[in-house]
Amino acid sequence: MPFTENIGGATLDGLAYLGGLAKLGASAARAVVMDVFERRRLAYGRAMHQAMAVGIGSLPILSLITFFIGTILALQSAYELRKFGAMQFVADAVAISVSRELGPLITAILVIGRSGSSFAAELGTMKVNEEIDALETMALDPVRFLVAPKLLSMLLMMPCLTIWADFMGVVGGAVFGMAAAGFTFKTYIVATLNALALRDIVTGLIKSLMFGLVITTVGCQEGLRTGLGAEEVGRSTTAAVVKSIFLVIMVDLVFTAMFYFGIG
Repeated sequence: MPFTENIGGATLDGLAYLGGLAKLGASAARAVVMDVFERRRLAYGRAMHQAMAVGIGSLPILSLITFFIGTILALQSAYELRKFGAMQFVADAVAISVSRELGPLITAILVIGRSGSSFAAELGTMKVNEEIDALETMALDPVRFLVAPKLLSMLLMMPCLTIWADFMGVVGGAVFGMAAAGFTFKTYIVATLNALALRDIVTGLIKSLMFGLVITTVGCQEGLRTGLGAEEVGRSTTAAVVKSIFLVIMVDLVFTAMFYFGIG
């Protein structure tokens, strides 16, 4: 039966791909830990360079997008809440939505477009130019030399970017709150702090770490699997973006369900 065979084949391919991601992530994490204990300056230097590209380079566009997202959330919340005379809960809705869900998710999607694609393109170009083969010839582990610094920088910067995204989303909501919902900036911030619990912030930060792991492993995996030719680099970059977004959404679903049923 061709239909069931296709489904079975696709399922096996998907599981094999996830297994490859897990193996690559484990190898990179091991390399990061070993470098920490052995204090290898090369890895730290490359990681800091990657962190600047991932984090500082993303701040302007991330600030703008999350600011507008916060304003949009406030508008949409107010549209329904004013029917019940509950405009005072606009700050609550924005704060919880941004900190638990939209802050880490928007950050992840933006980082996929900026950094996940660049990881795939960089490693794909190195693969085509046989630079990775040259590293192996010199007895240098490509995972430790290329993937581990990217993983370390992503794990460091994703929570920082998520916190900043949460802040800018709250500021965006505050603009609407002051303009149309009767808040002052101080009362809006106080309402936001009263609405948030520590677990709301922690939930978003845990998600951001997992998103960073997914983005790095998918981008590097696609880059390392690039075939010969410049066209293959483009295909690897496209595949890295598409697969990263899909897996980030799936990880988000899994962790949201875990936090809902585990924490309530």
